[in-house]
Amino acid sequence: MTSRSEPRILQFCHGYDGPFLDCARQYASLFQGSGYRVTTVFLTGKADPQVAAGCASDEVLFLEFSSKAVRGLKLGAIRALRTIAAERNFSLCIAHRFKPIYVALLATGLPVIGVHHAFSDYQRKSRQLFANLFRKRLSLLGVSDAVRDDMRRCLPKWPAERIQTLYNRIDVDALQAALVPREESRRVLGLDPQAWIVGNVGRLHPDKDQATLLKGFAEALPNLPQGARLAVLGTGRLEAELKAQAVALGIAGQVDFLGQVADARRYFQAFDVFALSSDHEPFGMVLLEAMVAGVPVLATACGGAREVVEGVGVLFPLGDAGQLAQGLTHMAGLDDQQRQACAAHMLQRLRERFSDQAVRETFWQLPSARALVVQP
Repeated sequence: MTSRSEPRILQFCHGYDGPFLDCARQYASLFQGSGYRVTTVFLTGKADPQVAAGCASDEVLFLEFSSKAVRGLKLGAIRALRTIAAERNFSLCIAHRFKPIYVALLATGLPVIGVHHAFSDYQRKSRQLFANLFRKRLSLLGVSDAVRDDMRRCLPKWPAERIQTLYNRIDVDALQAALVPREESRRVLGLDPQAWIVGNVGRLHPDKDQATLLKGFAEALPNLPQGARLAVLGTGRLEAELKAQAVALGIAGQVDFLGQVADARRYFQAFDVFALSSDHEPFGMVLLEAMVAGVPVLATACGGAREVVEGVGVLFPLGDAGQLAQGLTHMAGLDDQQRQACAAHMLQRLRERFSDQAVRETFWQLPSARALVVQP
């Protein structure tokens, strides 16, 4: 049961697949100690007690709409959210991705903070028109400056303060406690316990550009420690193509395609370096996970990845296999003292910029958050 008088925050999520369950946790945690209770509502996905437990929310509701049911006007979703809002004393809605933003604005009269996790969400004229129609109630957050700037380009008449950045973040202490030690991680993943290993985690998809990673690894291989290997965790439509590319490059015997690994971030200490070759990654949560594990990171110098890695890792131009190879060679030359210093530097960056506490402080400085009457 809920009390109609309790001050509440409505968090409205499209679903809880992939990283979005932790996104729900991240935003619910912003209100710890604020006097507000958080109700998290999932538009799609079956009710799941484990999901509910992972949201860090006071109440979790599952609307259980199918993907087909939330196409078009989404009238059923609007009615359902309107009923939920009528029974609770909400002060603000935080909605993740465009569909929940659309439903929240039509179902309620609440101020809405729309959180965007990808590029190009407002390239469509229809979405620009909708956002402009509700501009008095809507403010927008991008998960990186790169996503923020993309929205500002699409909505040029919006005041800059209405489109801001709030970085994704990570519970550093909780993930450190969950990490599986190096030897055990390699045993679980079936990796050579003695090899120098480059790790990559992500969908086997053109956006992740593992093709460049394979080329760069092949070019660097003569300069890497003997027996060096590349471990690729993930599945996707390019799997056969990438395996064929590894054969063509003559490195099939040095590349391990490990498929989908549940809770892969717990095993990142299996790697000697983590490489992300993605095409304009909006943020790059896996980079934070590698940094928590103390693994040196190498990433493309574009999208949100630059903002995460710059100053604590190695960046290379998008699609530049030669520069990627040079980065891998550099990483292979780090001694134990340099690796320890790198790990300490990354941990400092995490706590200063990408921890729950750091981002909570940033959130409460946003105009949309300062407007809330925070309870003692």
